[in-house]
Amino acid sequence: MPNIKSAIKRTKVIDTKTLRNKKIRSAYKTAIRAFEEAVESGEQSKAAENFKVAVQKVDQACSKGVIKDNTASRKKSALAKKLNTVK
Repeated sequence: MPNIKSAIKRTKVIDTKTLRNKKIRSAYKTAIRAFEEAVESGEQSKAAENFKVAVQKVDQACSKGVIKDNTASRKKSALAKKLNTVK
């Protein structure tokens, strides 16, 4: 435990940011999982809806700094490829 007042404040800020990042990361992983389940079931309309949500969550995670730009682009590209395989 830190003894210095500014260090105590920094640990509080870190804990707050960690919780925020965990919430955002969990939301985007859940959205991707829902999309992949829709793809597996073969429902094109549901997959298209879940694709939009998943891309929004990936963009949100990227804008908040939870994942990097190239990681977000790579994930969105992979999701789009999976969407195109659904018939």
